Amino acid sequence: MDIQDFIKNFADQFDDTDASVFTAETRFRDLEEWSSFLALAIMAMVKSEYDVALSAQEMRDAETVQDLFDTVKSHI
Repeated sequence: MDIQDFIKNFADQFDDTDASVFTAETRFRDLEEWSSFLALAIMAMVKSEYDVALSAQEMRDAETVQDLFDTVKSHI
């Protein structure tokens, strides 16, 4: 599992935010487009791409893309 691939998959869930905005340090909740719908879409993407079922608490605890990547990686 590679952070750059994860960032690309993460960014693909956003329709209105340019992919260049996303880095490991991106605080995704601060993005204007962020919503609970996107949280569900990201959880679905993680399940589909990495076969990891994130809990709602794990999603809430993540502040950056790196935090989420580390959480997913810990389940693999």
